[in-house]
Amino acid sequence: MSAFIIENMAPLMFGTLMLFLLSGFPVAFALMANGLFFGFLGIELGLLTPALLQALPERVLGIMANDTLLAIPFFTFMGIILERSGMAEDLLESAGQLFGPIRGGIAYAVIFVGALLAATTGVVAASVISMGLISLPVMMRYGYSRELSAGVICASGTLAQIIPPSLVLIVLADVLGVSVGDAYAGAIIPSLMLVTLLALYILFLSIFRPSAVPALPPHARTLKGAALMKRVLVAMLPPVVLIFLVLGTIFIGLATPTEGGAMGAVGALALAAIRRRLQFSVVRSALETTTKLSTFVLFILIGSTVFALTFRAVDGDLWVEHLFSLVPGGEIGFLLVVSALVFVLGFFIDFFEIAFILLPLFAPVAEKLGIDMVWFLVLIGMNMQTSFLTPPFGFALFYLRSVAPVKAYEDAVNGKRIEGIKTGQIYRGVVAFIVLQVIALALVFMFPQLVSGNLDEKNKVDLDTIEIKIESLDSGGYGASPFDSGYGAPVQIPGQEGGPAGDQSAPPAGESGIQGLEPADPNQAIMDALRGDGGESPARGESASSPPQETPVDPNQAIMDALRREAEGQK
Repeated sequence: MSAFIIENMAPLMFGTLMLFLLSGFPVAFALMANGLFFGFLGIELGLLTPALLQALPERVLGIMANDTLLAIPFFTFMGIILERSGMAEDLLESAGQLFGPIRGGIAYAVIFVGALLAATTGVVAASVISMGLISLPVMMRYGYSRELSAGVICASGTLAQIIPPSLVLIVLADVLGVSVGDAYAGAIIPSLMLVTLLALYILFLSIFRPSAVPALPPHARTLKGAALMKRVLVAMLPPVVLIFLVLGTIFIGLATPTEGGAMGAVGALALAAIRRRLQFSVVRSALETTTKLSTFVLFILIGSTVFALTFRAVDGDLWVEHLFSLVPGGEIGFLLVVSALVFVLGFFIDFFEIAFILLPLFAPVAEKLGIDMVWFLVLIGMNMQTSFLTPPFGFALFYLRSVAPVKAYEDAVNGKRIEGIKTGQIYRGVVAFIVLQVIALALVFMFPQLVSGNLDEKNKVDLDTIEIKIESLDSGGYGASPFDSGYGAPVQIPGQEGGPAGDQSAPPAGESGIQGLEPADPNQAIMDALRGDGGESPARGESASSPPQETPVDPNQAIMDALRREAEGQK
Protein backbone atom coordinates (compact mmCIF):
# COMPACT_ATOMS: atom_id res chain seq x y z
CA MET A 1 0.00 0.00 0.00
CA SER A 2 2.81 2.40 0.91
CA ALA A 3 4.58 1.72 -2.37
CA PHE A 4 1.37 2.45 -4.31
CA ILE A 5 0.86 5.76 -2.49
CA ILE A 6 4.46 6.81 -3.04
CA GLU A 7 4.31 5.95 -6.72
CA ASN A 8 0.97 7.75 -7.28
CA MET A 9 1.28 10.64 -4.84
CA ALA A 10 0.79 13.34 -7.52
CA PRO A 11 -2.47 12.00 -9.04
CA LEU A 12 -3.80 11.28 -5.54
CA MET A 13 -3.11 14.91 -4.54
CA PHE A 14 -4.85 16.26 -7.63
CA GLY A 15 -7.85 13.95 -7.25
CA THR A 16 -8.27 14.83 -3.58
CA LEU A 17 -8.19 18.53 -4.42
CA MET A 18 -10.97 18.07 -7.00
CA LEU A 19 -13.07 16.29 -4.38
CA PHE A 20 -12.52 19.16 -1.95
CA LEU A 21 -13.57 21.74 -4.55
CA LEU A 22 -16.66 19.83 -5.68
CA SER A 23 -17.76 19.38 -2.07
CA GLY A 24 -18.02 23.17 -1.68
CA PHE A 25 -15.21 23.46 0.86
CA PRO A 26 -13.57 26.94 0.79
CA VAL A 27 -10.94 26.92 -1.93
CA ALA A 28 -8.11 28.55 0.03
CA PHE A 29 -8.41 26.12 2.94
CA ALA A 30 -8.88 23.15 0.61
CA LEU A 31 -5.56 23.96 -1.03
CA MET A 32 -3.77 24.44 2.29
CA ALA A 33 -5.20 21.30 3.88
CA ASN A 34 -4.41 19.21 0.81
CA GLY A 35 -0.82 20.46 0.58
CA LEU A 36 -0.09 20.01 4.30
CA PHE A 37 -1.77 16.59 4.54
CA PHE A 38 0.19 15.10 1.64
CA GLY A 39 3.32 16.90 2.80
CA PHE A 40 3.20 15.22 6.19
CA LEU A 41 2.19 11.93 4.56
CA GLY A 42 5.21 12.12 2.25
CA ILE A 43 7.50 12.80 5.22
CA GLU A 44 6.02 9.87 7.12
CA LEU A 45 6.55 7.55 4.13
CA GLY A 46 10.12 8.75 3.63
CA LEU A 47 9.36 10.32 0.25
CA LEU A 48 9.94 13.90 1.46
CA THR A 49 12.19 15.50 4.06
CA PRO A 50 10.99 17.71 6.94
CA ALA A 51 13.14 20.53 5.55
CA LEU A 52 10.62 20.89 2.69
CA LEU A 53 7.97 22.54 4.83
CA GLN A 54 10.53 24.94 6.30
CA ALA A 55 10.36 26.82 2.99
CA LEU A 56 6.72 27.77 3.59
CA PRO A 57 7.31 30.90 5.75
CA GLU A 58 9.70 32.33 3.19
CA ARG A 59 7.22 31.70 0.38
CA VAL A 60 4.38 33.36 2.30
CA LEU A 61 6.57 36.38 2.99
CA GLY A 62 7.43 36.48 -0.70
CA ILE A 63 3.72 36.71 -1.55
CA MET A 64 3.22 39.50 0.99
CA ALA A 65 6.16 41.42 -0.49
CA ASN A 66 4.93 41.11 -4.10
CA ASP A 67 4.38 44.69 -5.30
CA THR A 68 2.41 43.58 -8.36
CA LEU A 69 -0.42 42.23 -6.20
CA LEU A 70 -0.97 45.73 -4.78
CA ALA A 71 -2.61 46.61 -8.09
CA ILE A 72 -5.58 44.38 -7.18
CA PRO A 73 -6.89 46.46 -4.24
CA PHE A 74 -6.11 49.72 -6.07
CA PHE A 75 -8.10 48.82 -9.19
CA THR A 76 -10.89 47.24 -7.15
CA PHE A 77 -11.24 50.37 -5.02
CA MET A 78 -11.20 52.56 -8.13
CA GLY A 79 -13.95 50.53 -9.80
CA ILE A 80 -16.23 50.48 -6.78
CA ILE A 81 -15.89 54.23 -6.20
CA LEU A 82 -16.70 54.95 -9.85
CA GLU A 83 -19.65 52.58 -9.81
CA ARG A 84 -21.16 54.16 -6.72
CA SER A 85 -20.46 57.73 -7.77
CA GLY A 86 -23.02 57.48 -10.57
CA MET A 87 -20.62 57.39 -13.52
CA ALA A 88 -22.37 54.42 -15.13
CA GLU A 89 -25.75 56.14 -15.01
CA ASP A 90 -24.40 59.34 -16.57
CA LEU A 91 -22.58 57.42 -19.30
CA LEU A 92 -25.57 55.28 -20.24
CA GLU A 93 -28.01 58.19 -20.31
CA SER A 94 -25.66 60.36 -22.39
CA ALA A 95 -24.76 57.55 -24.82
CA GLY A 96 -28.42 56.56 -25.13
CA GLN A 97 -29.35 60.10 -26.12
CA LEU A 98 -26.40 60.29 -28.54
CA PHE A 99 -27.11 57.00 -30.34
CA GLY A 100 -30.87 56.97 -29.78
CA PRO A 101 -31.98 58.31 -33.20
CA ILE A 102 -30.46 55.32 -35.06
CA ARG A 103 -31.64 51.72 -35.04
CA GLY A 104 -29.96 49.75 -32.29
CA GLY A 105 -28.84 52.99 -30.66
CA ILE A 106 -29.36 51.79 -27.08
CA ALA A 107 -27.51 48.55 -27.88
CA TYR A 108 -24.60 50.58 -29.27
CA ALA A 109 -24.69 52.69 -26.11
CA VAL A 110 -24.56 49.55 -23.94
CA ILE A 111 -21.53 48.19 -25.87
CA PHE A 112 -19.71 51.53 -25.79
CA VAL A 113 -20.41 52.14 -22.11
CA GLY A 114 -19.54 48.52 -21.29
CA ALA A 115 -16.12 49.05 -22.85
CA LEU A 116 -15.60 52.31 -20.94
CA LEU A 117 -16.70 50.73 -17.67
CA ALA A 118 -14.37 47.80 -18.31
CA ALA A 119 -11.47 50.19 -18.90
CA THR A 120 -12.20 52.11 -15.70
CA THR A 121 -13.66 49.58 -13.26
CA GLY A 122 -12.39 46.20 -14.47
CA VAL A 123 -15.16 44.39 -12.53
CA VAL A 124 -17.66 42.20 -14.40
CA ALA A 125 -20.32 42.18 -11.68
CA ALA A 126 -20.34 45.97 -11.43
CA SER A 127 -20.70 46.41 -15.20
CA VAL A 128 -23.47 43.82 -15.71
CA ILE A 129 -25.50 44.92 -12.70
CA SER A 130 -25.19 48.64 -13.51
CA MET A 131 -26.29 48.19 -17.12
CA GLY A 132 -28.99 45.72 -16.09
CA LEU A 133 -30.49 48.23 -13.71
CA ILE A 134 -30.24 51.24 -16.04
CA SER A 135 -30.42 50.07 -19.65
CA LEU A 136 -32.59 46.95 -19.47
CA PRO A 137 -35.81 48.81 -18.44
CA VAL A 138 -35.25 51.36 -21.24
CA MET A 139 -34.71 48.64 -23.86
CA MET A 140 -37.81 46.78 -22.71
CA ARG A 141 -39.85 50.00 -22.68
CA TYR A 142 -39.15 50.81 -26.32
CA GLY A 143 -39.64 47.32 -27.76
CA TYR A 144 -36.18 45.77 -27.95
CA SER A 145 -36.04 41.99 -28.21
CA ARG A 146 -35.71 40.54 -24.72
CA GLU A 147 -33.16 37.97 -25.84
CA LEU A 148 -31.05 40.62 -27.53
CA SER A 149 -31.30 42.96 -24.55
CA ALA A 150 -30.10 40.28 -22.13
CA GLY A 151 -27.35 39.08 -24.48
CA VAL A 152 -25.84 42.47 -25.26
CA ILE A 153 -25.79 43.48 -21.58
CA CYS A 154 -24.10 40.25 -20.48
CA ALA A 155 -21.58 40.32 -23.34
CA SER A 156 -20.69 43.99 -22.79
CA GLY A 157 -20.32 43.41 -19.06
CA THR A 158 -17.84 40.56 -19.54
CA LEU A 159 -15.53 42.90 -21.49
CA ALA A 160 -14.14 43.77 -18.06
CA GLN A 161 -12.44 40.36 -18.15
CA ILE A 162 -10.15 41.24 -21.03
CA ILE A 163 -10.00 45.05 -21.41
CA PRO A 164 -7.16 46.53 -19.32
CA PRO A 165 -6.92 47.22 -16.40
CA SER A 166 -8.65 43.90 -15.86
CA LEU A 167 -8.07 42.12 -12.55
CA VAL A 168 -7.95 38.88 -14.54
CA LEU A 169 -4.93 40.11 -16.51
CA ILE A 170 -3.13 41.18 -13.31
CA VAL A 171 -3.63 37.79 -11.67
CA LEU A 172 -2.72 35.83 -14.82
CA ALA A 173 0.40 37.94 -15.36
CA ASP A 174 1.58 37.29 -11.81
CA VAL A 175 0.93 33.54 -12.04
CA LEU A 176 2.54 33.13 -15.48
CA GLY A 177 5.53 35.34 -14.66
CA VAL A 178 4.64 37.91 -17.34
CA SER A 179 4.97 41.68 -17.02
CA VAL A 180 1.58 43.26 -16.28
CA GLY A 181 2.43 46.00 -18.78
CA ASP A 182 3.00 43.38 -21.50
CA ALA A 183 -0.27 41.67 -20.56
CA TYR A 184 -2.14 44.97 -20.90
CA ALA A 185 -0.45 45.82 -24.22
CA GLY A 186 -1.10 42.35 -25.62
CA ALA A 187 -4.81 42.47 -24.73
CA ILE A 188 -5.52 45.86 -26.35
CA ILE A 189 -6.04 44.73 -29.96
CA PRO A 190 -8.03 41.54 -29.12
CA SER A 191 -10.34 43.49 -26.80
CA LEU A 192 -10.94 46.25 -29.37
CA MET A 193 -11.59 43.56 -31.99
CA LEU A 194 -14.18 42.00 -29.70
CA VAL A 195 -15.95 45.35 -29.18
CA THR A 196 -15.99 45.83 -32.97
CA LEU A 197 -17.55 42.39 -33.51
CA LEU A 198 -20.32 43.18 -31.03
CA ALA A 199 -21.08 46.47 -32.77
CA LEU A 200 -21.07 44.81 -36.21
CA TYR A 201 -23.59 42.25 -34.98
CA ILE A 202 -25.95 45.03 -33.86
CA LEU A 203 -25.47 46.69 -37.27
CA PHE A 204 -26.35 43.38 -38.94
CA LEU A 205 -29.56 43.11 -36.88
CA SER A 206 -30.51 46.74 -37.56
CA ILE A 207 -30.41 45.94 -41.30
CA PHE A 208 -32.00 42.49 -41.40
CA ARG A 209 -34.13 42.51 -38.20
CA PRO A 210 -34.99 46.17 -37.55
CA SER A 211 -37.93 45.25 -35.31
CA ALA A 212 -35.51 43.73 -32.75
CA VAL A 213 -33.50 46.97 -32.37
CA PRO A 214 -35.83 49.98 -32.91
CA ALA A 215 -34.64 53.57 -32.63
CA LEU A 216 -35.77 55.75 -29.73
CA PRO A 217 -39.06 57.51 -30.47
CA PRO A 218 -38.82 61.31 -30.87
CA HIS A 219 -40.48 62.04 -27.53
CA ALA A 220 -37.76 60.05 -25.72
CA ARG A 221 -34.93 62.16 -27.18
CA THR A 222 -34.89 64.89 -24.57
CA LEU A 223 -31.48 66.35 -25.45
CA LYS A 224 -30.47 67.83 -28.79
CA GLY A 225 -27.82 70.07 -30.30
CA ALA A 226 -25.46 71.94 -27.98
CA ALA A 227 -27.14 70.59 -24.84
CA LEU A 228 -26.53 67.03 -25.99
CA MET A 229 -22.88 67.71 -26.85
CA LYS A 230 -22.33 69.36 -23.46
CA ARG A 231 -23.91 66.43 -21.65
CA VAL A 232 -21.81 63.92 -23.60
CA LEU A 233 -18.56 65.79 -22.94
CA VAL A 234 -19.30 66.22 -19.24
CA ALA A 235 -20.16 62.52 -18.88
CA MET A 236 -17.42 61.00 -21.05
CA LEU A 237 -14.41 63.28 -20.67
CA PRO A 238 -13.62 62.38 -17.01
CA PRO A 239 -13.46 58.59 -17.56
CA VAL A 240 -11.37 59.07 -20.72
CA VAL A 241 -8.89 61.19 -18.73
CA LEU A 242 -8.86 58.56 -16.00
CA ILE A 243 -8.18 55.83 -18.57
CA PHE A 244 -5.16 57.80 -19.80
CA LEU A 245 -3.90 58.27 -16.23
CA VAL A 246 -4.14 54.54 -15.56
CA LEU A 247 -3.26 52.88 -18.86
CA GLY A 248 -1.40 55.63 -20.70
CA THR A 249 1.20 56.08 -18.00
CA ILE A 250 1.72 52.30 -17.85
CA PHE A 251 2.12 51.92 -21.62
CA ILE A 252 4.55 54.83 -22.01
CA GLY A 253 6.63 53.62 -19.07
CA LEU A 254 5.97 56.48 -16.64
CA ALA A 255 4.35 54.22 -14.05
CA THR A 256 4.24 50.60 -13.02
CA PRO A 257 0.82 48.87 -12.93
CA THR A 258 0.77 49.30 -9.16
CA GLU A 259 1.50 53.02 -9.45
CA GLY A 260 -1.08 53.32 -12.23
CA GLY A 261 -3.65 51.66 -9.99
CA ALA A 262 -2.83 54.09 -7.18
CA MET A 263 -3.31 57.04 -9.55
CA GLY A 264 -6.59 55.52 -10.71
CA ALA A 265 -7.85 55.19 -7.12
CA VAL A 266 -6.97 58.83 -6.39
CA GLY A 267 -8.56 59.88 -9.70
CA ALA A 268 -11.76 58.00 -8.84
CA LEU A 269 -11.96 59.81 -5.51
CA ALA A 270 -11.43 63.13 -7.29
CA LEU A 271 -14.19 62.40 -9.84
CA ALA A 272 -16.59 61.39 -7.08
CA ALA A 273 -15.77 64.60 -5.19
CA ILE A 274 -16.36 66.70 -8.33
CA ARG A 275 -19.75 65.03 -8.77
CA ARG A 276 -20.47 65.75 -5.09
CA ARG A 277 -21.06 62.09 -4.43
CA LEU A 278 -18.03 61.37 -2.27
CA GLN A 279 -19.77 60.45 0.95
CA PHE A 280 -18.35 58.67 3.95
CA SER A 281 -20.74 55.73 3.48
CA VAL A 282 -19.57 55.28 -0.13
CA VAL A 283 -15.88 55.31 0.84
CA ARG A 284 -16.46 52.96 3.76
CA SER A 285 -18.42 50.49 1.62
CA ALA A 286 -15.74 50.61 -1.08
CA LEU A 287 -12.99 49.97 1.47
CA GLU A 288 -14.86 47.04 2.99
CA THR A 289 -15.47 45.40 -0.39
CA THR A 290 -11.87 46.00 -1.46
CA THR A 291 -10.54 44.49 1.75
CA LYS A 292 -12.72 41.40 1.40
CA LEU A 293 -11.74 40.80 -2.23
CA SER A 294 -8.03 41.41 -1.60
CA THR A 295 -8.04 39.06 1.40
CA PHE A 296 -9.89 36.46 -0.65
CA VAL A 297 -7.26 36.63 -3.40
CA LEU A 298 -4.35 36.58 -0.95
CA PHE A 299 -5.62 33.54 0.94
CA ILE A 300 -6.16 31.61 -2.29
CA LEU A 301 -2.65 32.54 -3.41
CA ILE A 302 -1.14 31.38 -0.11
CA GLY A 303 -3.16 28.15 -0.28
CA SER A 304 -2.02 27.49 -3.86
CA THR A 305 1.58 28.07 -2.77
CA VAL A 306 1.26 25.42 -0.03
CA PHE A 307 -0.30 23.01 -2.50
CA ALA A 308 2.28 23.72 -5.22
CA LEU A 309 5.21 23.24 -2.82
CA THR A 310 4.18 19.69 -1.98
CA PHE A 311 2.87 18.90 -5.47
CA ARG A 312 6.18 19.77 -7.12
CA ALA A 313 8.13 17.98 -4.41
CA VAL A 314 6.36 14.73 -5.34
CA ASP A 315 7.11 15.43 -9.05
CA GLY A 316 3.57 16.51 -9.81
CA ASP A 317 4.81 18.92 -12.47
CA LEU A 318 6.49 16.00 -14.25
CA TRP A 319 3.27 14.00 -13.99
CA VAL A 320 1.28 16.85 -15.61
CA GLU A 321 3.95 17.22 -18.30
CA HIS A 322 3.74 13.46 -18.99
CA LEU A 323 -0.05 13.66 -19.31
CA PHE A 324 0.19 16.44 -21.90
CA SER A 325 2.90 14.56 -23.76
CA LEU A 326 0.23 11.94 -24.50
CA VAL A 327 -1.95 14.58 -26.17
CA PRO A 328 -1.54 14.45 -29.97
CA GLY A 329 -0.89 17.61 -31.95
CA GLY A 330 1.99 19.11 -30.00
CA GLU A 331 1.52 22.83 -29.29
CA ILE A 332 -1.92 23.03 -30.94
CA GLY A 333 -3.17 19.94 -29.12
CA PHE A 334 -1.93 21.32 -25.80
CA LEU A 335 -3.67 24.67 -26.35
CA LEU A 336 -6.94 23.02 -27.38
CA VAL A 337 -6.99 20.76 -24.31
CA VAL A 338 -6.12 23.62 -21.95
CA SER A 339 -8.75 25.88 -23.53
CA ALA A 340 -11.42 23.18 -23.22
CA LEU A 341 -10.47 22.51 -19.59
CA VAL A 342 -10.49 26.21 -18.63
CA PHE A 343 -13.76 26.73 -20.49
CA VAL A 344 -15.54 23.89 -18.67
CA LEU A 345 -14.13 24.73 -15.24
CA GLY A 346 -15.18 28.35 -15.78
CA PHE A 347 -18.80 27.16 -15.39
CA PHE A 348 -18.22 26.04 -11.83
CA ILE A 349 -15.35 27.96 -10.23
CA ASP A 350 -14.18 31.57 -10.32
CA PHE A 351 -11.21 32.69 -12.39
CA PHE A 352 -9.11 33.14 -9.22
CA GLU A 353 -9.26 29.41 -8.52
CA ILE A 354 -8.47 28.58 -12.16
CA ALA A 355 -5.52 30.99 -12.18
CA PHE A 356 -3.98 29.84 -8.91
CA ILE A 357 -4.66 26.10 -9.18
CA LEU A 358 -4.42 25.08 -12.83
CA LEU A 359 -2.20 27.64 -14.54
CA PRO A 360 0.89 26.94 -12.37
CA LEU A 361 0.60 23.36 -13.67
CA PHE A 362 0.17 24.40 -17.32
CA ALA A 363 2.77 27.18 -17.46
CA PRO A 364 5.93 24.97 -17.37
CA VAL A 365 4.54 22.78 -20.16
CA ALA A 366 3.70 25.85 -22.27
CA GLU A 367 7.22 27.20 -21.80
CA LYS A 368 8.81 23.91 -22.83
CA LEU A 369 6.66 23.88 -25.96
CA GLY A 370 7.98 27.34 -26.82
CA ILE A 371 4.59 29.08 -26.54
CA ASP A 372 4.66 32.87 -26.15
CA MET A 373 3.44 33.41 -22.59
CA VAL A 374 1.73 36.76 -23.29
CA TRP A 375 -0.22 35.16 -26.15
CA PHE A 376 -1.04 32.20 -23.88
CA LEU A 377 -2.23 34.65 -21.19
CA VAL A 378 -4.58 36.49 -23.57
CA LEU A 379 -6.01 33.20 -24.87
CA ILE A 380 -6.74 32.07 -21.30
CA GLY A 381 -8.31 35.45 -20.45
CA MET A 382 -10.61 35.39 -23.49
CA ASN A 383 -11.51 31.77 -22.71
CA MET A 384 -12.52 32.70 -19.17
CA GLN A 385 -14.56 35.59 -20.56
CA THR A 386 -16.47 33.20 -22.82
CA SER A 387 -17.14 30.82 -19.94
CA PHE A 388 -18.66 33.74 -17.99
CA LEU A 389 -21.34 33.95 -20.70
CA THR A 390 -22.08 30.28 -21.28
CA PRO A 391 -25.30 28.72 -19.88
CA PRO A 392 -26.22 27.30 -17.53
CA PHE A 393 -23.55 28.40 -15.03
CA GLY A 394 -22.09 31.58 -16.57
CA PHE A 395 -21.56 34.13 -13.81
CA ALA A 396 -22.69 37.07 -15.97
CA LEU A 397 -26.04 35.33 -16.46
CA PHE A 398 -26.59 35.12 -12.70
CA TYR A 399 -25.60 38.78 -12.26
CA LEU A 400 -28.23 39.86 -14.79
CA ARG A 401 -30.82 37.45 -13.43
CA SER A 402 -30.44 39.07 -10.00
CA VAL A 403 -31.55 42.51 -11.30
CA ALA A 404 -33.81 41.64 -14.27
CA PRO A 405 -37.57 41.74 -13.55
CA VAL A 406 -39.10 38.29 -13.22
CA LYS A 407 -42.77 39.25 -13.15
CA ALA A 408 -44.78 41.72 -15.20
CA TYR A 409 -44.75 45.33 -13.99
CA GLU A 410 -46.20 48.70 -14.91
CA ASP A 411 -43.69 51.06 -16.51
CA ALA A 412 -43.32 54.33 -14.62
CA VAL A 413 -42.81 56.41 -17.80
CA ASN A 414 -45.49 55.31 -20.23
CA GLY A 415 -47.75 53.40 -17.82
CA LYS A 416 -47.76 50.27 -19.98
CA ARG A 417 -47.66 46.75 -18.58
CA ILE A 418 -44.32 45.11 -19.42
CA GLU A 419 -43.74 41.39 -19.08
CA GLY A 420 -40.72 40.18 -17.12
CA ILE A 421 -37.72 38.34 -18.51
CA LYS A 422 -37.55 34.59 -18.17
CA THR A 423 -34.29 32.74 -17.46
CA GLY A 424 -34.65 30.85 -20.74
CA GLN A 425 -34.74 34.16 -22.63
CA ILE A 426 -31.45 35.19 -21.00
CA TYR A 427 -29.88 31.87 -21.96
CA ARG A 428 -31.07 32.10 -25.56
CA GLY A 429 -29.97 35.71 -25.82
CA VAL A 430 -26.30 35.03 -25.10
CA VAL A 431 -25.90 32.25 -27.69
CA ALA A 432 -25.16 34.63 -30.58
CA PHE A 433 -22.65 36.55 -28.46
CA ILE A 434 -20.92 33.31 -27.44
CA VAL A 435 -20.44 32.61 -31.15
CA LEU A 436 -18.87 36.07 -31.56
CA GLN A 437 -16.57 35.37 -28.59
CA VAL A 438 -15.49 32.06 -30.13
CA ILE A 439 -14.79 33.81 -33.46
CA ALA A 440 -12.61 36.38 -31.70
CA LEU A 441 -10.82 33.63 -29.77
CA ALA A 442 -10.19 31.71 -33.00
CA LEU A 443 -8.76 34.82 -34.68
CA VAL A 444 -6.34 35.38 -31.81
CA PHE A 445 -5.43 31.69 -31.90
CA MET A 446 -4.69 31.75 -35.64
CA PHE A 447 -2.97 35.13 -35.66
CA PRO A 448 -0.69 35.54 -32.62
CA GLN A 449 0.49 38.84 -34.15
CA LEU A 450 -2.73 40.39 -32.82
CA VAL A 451 -1.14 40.03 -29.39
CA SER A 452 2.60 40.19 -30.02
CA GLY A 453 2.39 43.01 -32.57
CA ASN A 454 1.64 45.51 -29.82
CA LEU A 455 4.59 44.47 -27.63
CA ASP A 456 8.04 46.01 -27.56
CA GLU A 457 10.59 44.11 -29.60
CA LYS A 458 12.87 42.17 -27.28
CA ASN A 459 16.55 41.75 -28.03
CA LYS A 460 17.25 38.05 -28.57
CA VAL A 461 20.68 36.76 -27.61
CA ASP A 462 22.07 33.54 -29.07
CA LEU A 463 24.21 32.09 -26.31
CA ASP A 464 26.07 29.91 -28.82
CA THR A 465 27.56 32.99 -30.49
CA ILE A 466 28.98 34.53 -27.32
CA GLU A 467 32.79 34.51 -27.13
CA ILE A 468 35.04 35.46 -24.25
CA LYS A 469 38.44 36.60 -25.41
CA ILE A 470 41.50 37.07 -23.18
CA GLU A 471 43.93 39.65 -24.42
CA SER A 472 47.44 38.48 -25.23
CA LEU A 473 50.40 39.43 -23.11
CA ASP A 474 51.52 42.10 -25.53
CA SER A 475 48.25 44.05 -25.42
CA GLY A 476 48.50 45.53 -21.94
CA GLY A 477 45.63 45.79 -19.45
CA TYR A 478 44.22 42.77 -17.64
CA GLY A 479 45.84 40.34 -20.05
CA ALA A 480 49.22 42.09 -19.98
CA SER A 481 52.45 40.38 -19.13
CA PRO A 482 53.32 40.45 -15.45
CA PHE A 483 56.64 41.91 -16.53
CA ASP A 484 54.89 45.02 -17.84
CA SER A 485 54.10 48.02 -15.70
CA GLY A 486 50.62 47.61 -14.26
CA TYR A 487 49.25 47.02 -10.80
CA GLY A 488 51.93 47.98 -8.25
CA ALA A 489 55.67 48.02 -8.94
CA PRO A 490 57.21 46.18 -11.93
CA VAL A 491 58.15 42.57 -11.32
CA GLN A 492 61.91 42.13 -11.44
CA ILE A 493 63.62 38.82 -12.28
CA PRO A 494 67.06 38.34 -10.70
CA GLY A 495 69.83 37.75 -13.19
CA GLN A 496 68.03 39.35 -16.13
CA GLU A 497 68.62 42.72 -17.68
CA GLY A 498 66.51 45.29 -16.02
CA GLY A 499 66.50 43.25 -12.78
CA PRO A 500 68.14 44.19 -9.51
CA ALA A 501 71.62 43.71 -11.01
CA GLY A 502 70.74 45.84 -14.05
CA ASP A 503 69.40 49.34 -14.50
CA GLN A 504 66.31 48.75 -12.34
CA SER A 505 63.98 49.55 -15.24
CA ALA A 506 61.19 47.28 -16.52
CA PRO A 507 61.20 46.04 -20.11
CA PRO A 508 58.92 47.92 -22.46
CA ALA A 509 55.27 46.87 -22.57
CA GLY A 510 54.66 44.03 -24.94
CA GLU A 511 58.10 42.39 -24.43
CA SER A 512 58.53 39.33 -22.30
CA GLY A 513 61.69 40.54 -20.60
CA ILE A 514 63.52 37.39 -21.80
CA GLN A 515 65.05 37.51 -25.25
CA GLY A 516 64.02 34.92 -27.81
CA LEU A 517 61.09 33.53 -25.84
CA GLU A 518 57.41 33.43 -26.72
CA PRO A 519 55.00 34.79 -24.07
CA ALA A 520 53.70 32.20 -21.65
CA ASP A 521 50.05 31.18 -21.74
CA PRO A 522 48.44 33.01 -18.77
CA ASN A 523 45.55 30.53 -18.42
CA GLN A 524 47.95 27.56 -18.21
CA ALA A 525 50.16 29.45 -15.79
CA ILE A 526 47.23 30.21 -13.49
CA MET A 527 46.15 26.57 -13.49
CA ASP A 528 49.73 25.47 -12.75
CA ALA A 529 49.96 28.01 -9.94
CA LEU A 530 46.73 26.86 -8.33
CA ARG A 531 47.53 23.14 -8.74
CA GLY A 532 49.25 21.37 -5.86
CA ASP A 533 49.92 22.30 -2.23
CA GLY A 534 50.42 25.89 -1.30
CA GLY A 535 49.71 27.10 -4.83
CA GLU A 536 53.18 25.90 -6.07
CA SER A 537 53.75 23.31 -8.81
CA PRO A 538 56.95 22.07 -10.44
CA ALA A 539 57.99 24.08 -13.45
CA ARG A 540 58.22 22.37 -16.79
CA GLY A 541 61.44 20.39 -16.97
CA GLU A 542 61.86 20.18 -13.17
CA SER A 543 61.51 17.04 -11.10
CA ALA A 544 58.21 16.51 -9.39
CA SER A 545 60.13 15.29 -6.34
CA SER A 546 61.32 18.77 -5.43
CA PRO A 547 60.74 19.60 -1.77
CA PRO A 548 57.34 21.23 -1.37
CA GLN A 549 56.89 24.60 0.28
CA GLU A 550 56.23 24.34 3.97
CA THR A 551 53.82 27.29 4.07
CA PRO A 552 51.40 28.66 1.45
CA VAL A 553 52.62 31.65 -0.50
CA ASP A 554 50.78 34.71 -1.70
CA PRO A 555 48.55 33.61 -4.64
CA ASN A 556 49.56 36.65 -6.68
CA GLN A 557 53.24 35.92 -6.10
CA ALA A 558 52.61 32.26 -6.96
CA ILE A 559 51.15 33.30 -10.33
CA MET A 560 54.15 35.53 -11.03
CA ASP A 561 56.57 32.75 -10.13
CA ALA A 562 54.67 30.28 -12.30
CA LEU A 563 54.88 32.59 -15.29
CA ARG A 564 58.61 33.05 -14.73
CA ARG A 565 59.18 29.28 -14.56
CA GLU A 566 57.07 28.82 -17.70
CA ALA A 567 59.35 31.21 -19.53
CA GLU A 568 62.52 29.52 -18.23
CA GLY A 569 61.18 26.10 -19.20
CA GLN A 570 60.63 27.28 -22.79
CA LYS A 571 64.24 28.55 -22.86
